[in-house]
Amino acid sequence: MKSFQGIAVSPGIAISQAFVLAAEGVRIPLQYVQGNALDAEVARFKKAVAEAQEEVIASRDSITDAIGRKYGDIFEAHFQILNDPKLILEIESLIREFRHTAEYAVSETMHKYVAIFRGHDNSYLAARGNDILDIEKRLLQLLLGVRRERLRKLDNPIALLASDLTPSETANLDVDIVKGFATEQGGPGGHTAIIAAALGLPAVVGVGPFLNEVVDGDMIIIDGENGEVIAQPDEETLNRYRRKIEAAQSLAIRLSDSLADQEARTHDRIRVQLLANIEFPFEAPQCFQRGADGIGLFRTEFLYLLQGRDRYVSEEDHFHVYKTVAEAVQGRPITIRTYDLGADKVLDSPTSFDPSSEGKNPALGLRSIRLSLRNVDMFRLQLRAILRASVYGKIRIMFPLIATILELRQAKMILADVKDELLEEGIPFHHAIHVGMMLEVPAAILMIERFVKEVDFFSIGTNDLIQYTLAVDRSNRDVNHLFNSEDPAVLYLVKYAISVANNNGVPISLCGQMSSNPLYTMLLLGLGLRQFSCAPASLTEIKRICGLVEIPECERIADAVMEMESARDIRSFLREKFREVLSAARKAESPDSAFDSEYEMR
Repeated sequence: MKSFQGIAVSPGIAISQAFVLAAEGVRIPLQYVQGNALDAEVARFKKAVAEAQEEVIASRDSITDAIGRKYGDIFEAHFQILNDPKLILEIESLIREFRHTAEYAVSETMHKYVAIFRGHDNSYLAARGNDILDIEKRLLQLLLGVRRERLRKLDNPIALLASDLTPSETANLDVDIVKGFATEQGGPGGHTAIIAAALGLPAVVGVGPFLNEVVDGDMIIIDGENGEVIAQPDEETLNRYRRKIEAAQSLAIRLSDSLADQEARTHDRIRVQLLANIEFPFEAPQCFQRGADGIGLFRTEFLYLLQGRDRYVSEEDHFHVYKTVAEAVQGRPITIRTYDLGADKVLDSPTSFDPSSEGKNPALGLRSIRLSLRNVDMFRLQLRAILRASVYGKIRIMFPLIATILELRQAKMILADVKDELLEEGIPFHHAIHVGMMLEVPAAILMIERFVKEVDFFSIGTNDLIQYTLAVDRSNRDVNHLFNSEDPAVLYLVKYAISVANNNGVPISLCGQMSSNPLYTMLLLGLGLRQFSCAPASLTEIKRICGLVEIPECERIADAVMEMESARDIRSFLREKFREVLSAARKAESPDSAFDSEYEMR
C-alpha cells in the first residue's frame, strides 16, 4: 500500500482501478504489452515516427521561408535523427523483445542518448542532447495523444491519474467512466477544480511526482475530502473507505429529505438566502431539488471549453444556453457572469486575439473583464445573448475581476450600446436588468464606497481574492500551501466589503469556495453575510448549519476571529466551534445523533 498527499479540491471518495494518463515531461511508468498486441504496438510507434517526420519537415520549410536556411537546418537534423534506422530498430526491439509499451521504449532509449550527448566534452555535441529531448517530446505527444483518445473509448470505471488536466479535458470527462482523478500538478481554486466539483468528481491535485509509483490496473482510492491518494490499499483500508462512502451517501439522503423543501433560517429565525453556483446548464434542476433560492453564479466559460478551436461560439449558442437555464429556474433569480477566461482557464475558440500571448504571469495579465474590453465584438455577442434571454427569467449580469471604476463604466457603456442596438432591431429584452460585479481584486474592495453607487449588487469571489491578497499562485504547488481562506488580511477585506455593502443597502453575496465549506458558515454569518452562493452539493449542509446557530453567537465568533493573527489559529478556533455546535445539536436532538455522527465523519 502506498499513500500520496495532495490538495483536496472536489469532495467525495472514489475507489476504482487506475488509468495512468502520462504526459510530456513525465517519466513513463514501466508497463508491458501482451504478446498478441506487439505488432499493433510497433505499428503505433512507427505511425508516431512518420507523423513526427511530417511535422519536422513542415517546421523546417516554414522556418526556412521565414528566417533562412541556416535555421531551418536545425529541423533537418531532427528529421535525420528520426530517420536513423539504428535508433528505430533499438526502440522497436525494446517493444518486441521486452514487451515494453511504445511510450516507455521511446523514453528509455532517448534518455540514454541524452545522457551520452550531455556527457561529451565537446560543447557542440553536448548541446545536441536538447535536440534528442525535443524529438522525445514530439514522439510522446503523438503517442500520448493516441492514449488520450483511448480514454474516451473505455468501458469500465477508472480512477484517472495524470500529470495535469486542462479545464477542457476535465469538462469532457465521461463521469460514468471516470469516478475521480488525481494530478501531480494543480492547486486549489483553479478552473479544473471548479469543473470537477460541478461534475461531482472526487479530485486531488498537486500530489507531486507519483505516476512512476503506479501502473494501469492498480486499485486506487482518491480521497477528495482529505487530499489523499492511496495505491494498492489493503483490505482494512478498503473497507474503511467503503464505510465512509456509505456514510456520505446516507448523510446526503438525510439532509435532502429533511431540509430540501425548507427555507434557510438561523435558529433565531433570521432568513439566509442560499444560491447555487453552476458550471453547466444540466446542474440547474439539481440545485432546486436541494432547495436553492436561485443561481448566484452561472459560469459561462464552459461554452468555450467544450466547443473546441474548430467551432465558433455563436450568439445563438449563448442564447440557447441562457434561455434554457432561465426557464429551468422557474422564476427564481439567476446571475450570469460574463466569461472569465485567461490564467488557468483555456479559451478554445477562434477569436481575434492570441491566447498564447498572455505572458509569464497570466493571473496578472489579459484575462476576464480585461479580455472582454480588449475583444469588444466577442463581449457584445455574449451581452446580446444574455439580454435576449432576459425575457425568459429573472436574469442579472455580473462582470468579473473589476479593479477600477473605469473598467466597470466601460463595461456598462458597452452594455448600453448593445441595448440600443437591440432596440433598433426590435428585439425584446428586460430593460431594467440588474448589473453587478465581482469583488475579487483588493483594489476594488478598498474602493467599494465608490462602486456602491454604480452597481445593483456585489458578489465576493474569494478564490481570486485570496490569490491576489496573499500574492500566492494557487496553481503553484511550491506555494499553494499559503493559499488560506482564513488569513486575517483576507477576512478583513471580506468583512469590510460586507459592511459597506450592507450600510448602503446593496445586496452582497459570497461565491467562492469559502461559502461552500460549512466550517466558515458561522464566521460569515457573524460578519453580516446573508447571501451564500454555494456549490450545489453543499446547499443542504450549509442550510443545516444555519439552522443550528443564532446570529449573536456568530457575531461573537467573528469578533474573536478578527482579533487573531494567524490563519492556523483561526482554523483551529473555527473547527472547535464547529464541533461544539454539532455536539450541542446531538444532545438537544437525540434522534439526530446518528445524523450528526455521519456529518462529522463527512
